[in-house]
Amino acid sequence: MKNLSQISNPYNEDKVISACGLFGMMSLEGRKCSGKDIIRAIANMRVRGNGLGGGFAAYGIYPDYADYYAMHLMFSNKSGKEQTESFLKDNFSIIKDEEIPHQYNPNVFDPPIVWRYFVEPKNVPEQYADDYVVEKVMFINTKIDDSFVFSSGKDMGVFKGVGHPEYIGEYFILEDYNAYIWTAHSRFPTNTQAWWGGAHPFSILDWTVVHNGEVSSYGTNRNFLEMRGYFCTMHTDTEVMAYAVDLLIRKHKLPIDMVAKIMAAPLWTEIEQMPEDERQLDIMLRQIYSGLLINGPFTIVVAHQGEMIGLGDRVRLRPLVAGIKDD
Repeated sequence: MKNLSQISNPYNEDKVISACGLFGMMSLEGRKCSGKDIIRAIANMRVRGNGLGGGFAAYGIYPDYADYYAMHLMFSNKSGKEQTESFLKDNFSIIKDEEIPHQYNPNVFDPPIVWRYFVEPKNVPEQYADDYVVEKVMFINTKIDDSFVFSSGKDMGVFKGVGHPEYIGEYFILEDYNAYIWTAHSRFPTNTQAWWGGAHPFSILDWTVVHNGEVSSYGTNRNFLEMRGYFCTMHTDTEVMAYAVDLLIRKHKLPIDMVAKIMAAPLWTEIEQMPEDERQLDIMLRQIYSGLLINGPFTIVVAHQGEMIGLGDRVRLRPLVAGIKDD
């Protein structure tokens, strides 16, 4: 969405201060469950939302097209759709495309055109396919007016919009989807316009992030990522976190414990007391990845194929509770 600044919030409440509700569940054995369960779970936290945004991420929902990138796109008008489809046809083989199924909901207002494309990169070696997709997603989101890619992974999808999450879930008929990982979020980001693309989860490839908190290091984080090909178009800190996870884990192949030390780094007083090898490692991470240190209170739930990760700020200003039942 090139001209996000022109999007207006019909509620005139862009800075409504409220809490965030987030929820995630995963079957360790890969058993799938209907979207009605995640809708009911996040609806229980309605008091933590503000009605300006809600969304879901689901994994394992496209088994018939699991080998293809499932691109979910929003269009403000038909012109944006036509331009984007021309770009996709030039750069991908489109295996199938269709409107994302949805139904009328009286509590959902002014929805964009929502479409999904199952695509395969043209003439790109498999080892470079993910980078190729990221590059094309960034091009669409920064260069093509009235278009926004909000999901681009394989065998997964993001569904989000303006409204309470239970209404968004009903609008996208999520009870008809079965997934082994579900995540959900119940509020619009504090520092972005109340437009459908700005709701959580934020996603790149099969990485998705839902976030509670407010990050004061957004400018530094954004600059670090833009120098590495990730362009933040939604003006919100959660988008930064999604791109940071992709950069650190997928591209730089760092283990999650190192990623935690980068994004929620120990205090310098703690580093000084560490054993020598650990101390040198932490100093090195702080020096190399200082631009990805996340300042401010936050809790995130990160998901991708086969894994769900919870991470909070170093002094736990935003609580996160985890539990296990059966698998």
